[in-house]
Order: sequence, then structure tokens, then C-alpha cells
Amino acid sequence: MFHVKPGEEEALTRLGVSRETLARLEKYVALTLEWSRAVALISRRDEPFIWQRHVVDSLQILPLLRDLAPPAADFGSGGGFPGLALALALDWPFHLIEANARKAAFLVEAAAATGARAIVHRARIESVTLPPLRVITARGLATLDTLLGHAAPKLAPDGTCFFYKGRNAESELTAARHRWQMDVVRHQSRTDPSGTILQISGVARARSFPCHGA
Repeated sequence: MFHVKPGEEEALTRLGVSRETLARLEKYVALTLEWSRAVALISRRDEPFIWQRHVVDSLQILPLLRDLAPPAADFGSGGGFPGLALALALDWPFHLIEANARKAAFLVEAAAATGARAIVHRARIESVTLPPLRVITARGLATLDTLLGHAAPKLAPDGTCFFYKGRNAESELTAARHRWQMDVVRHQSRTDPSGTILQISGVARARSFPCHGA
């Protein structure tokens, strides 16, 4: 089940994933499926579609990251999508922040087994001290307003966030603009017709919103 299918391999190749990286991703997928029955890393119904719904979905932002550089962090990493997958594909050191102890334990084992340059933090996002981040990712974690509240104190002045969003992306953007200034580029998801990747930079609290109101 964990071996990549031809169509999915072609999609990953188009994104610039090498055969060596593909082999490491296969090991990661196998571990995810092995652990998921006990730790619920992905839903049971997603297991047959793990490559498309999780791996390809996570790595679709690779072309957007090629001209960027670490430090990078993934908020609420869960089973490592997208952070661990990106760490493998880019060969970047990636800070993976996950408060759940069992999921964090999985991330440690998966990083060791695949050789990913991942630094796992078993903690809440707000309690982790990191260098100013040039890349922040999050997938299926929280509303945009909440994500920006987590990201703003940790983002470098030239940093960029990549937030994977579903059908509520526009309504979340509208709500977040009451509290935040930002530059936004929308990217249609390659794997989900209702999905959007929000590429966000220039994050600052809106002038009319007091700093103590978070």
C-alpha cells in the first residue's frame, strides 16, 4: 500500500522530487501507516490515498520554496504533513512543533528512520523559542487569525507563511484582516478543488487593533 503509484510518482517528479527522496518518502509513508492505527496520524479512510492526499498535497508548494531558505518551522505538525515531507524533499532543517506526546514521538522516529533534518519540539507553539523564521507552514491546524497570532512573533521581517486552507479560506481572510495587515498570494490547490494555499508575507498587527487584544 505504501509504494507510490505511477501517476503520483509523476506528480512528485514534476515538483522536483528525486528518486532518492522518493525512496525516503516511501519509508516515511510506511511508518505513518504503521503508527497511524495506534496514534491516529491520518484518518483510516485516507490510508489508501495517502500519497495524493498527504504527500503530494504537502509537497505542492516546493516550487514556491525553491528561492527561499531556512530557518523553517511547521506549526502543529501532527504526522509530519507538510513539515517532515518538506524537510525530506528540500533537505532543509525544519522545526516541527507538536504538543501531542505520541505524535511527537512518531516524528522523532520518522525523522531518524528517513534521515530528515528535523528538530522536533514537543510543546505548544507559543512556548517554543526559535530563531526568526523565514518560512512557516501549517496544514489543517487553526483559523487564519489564530495562525497569524502564532506566526507574527516568530516570523523574520522577510519571512513568508504558507497556510493550507479549505473552502473557508476567503471568509478566514476577511475575518483576519480586521486584526492583521498582510500581503497575500492565493494558490489553487493541485490536489483539492476546494483547497487554497495562502502565501502570506508582511505580517503586522492592524494599527487600529491594540496589542493587548490578542
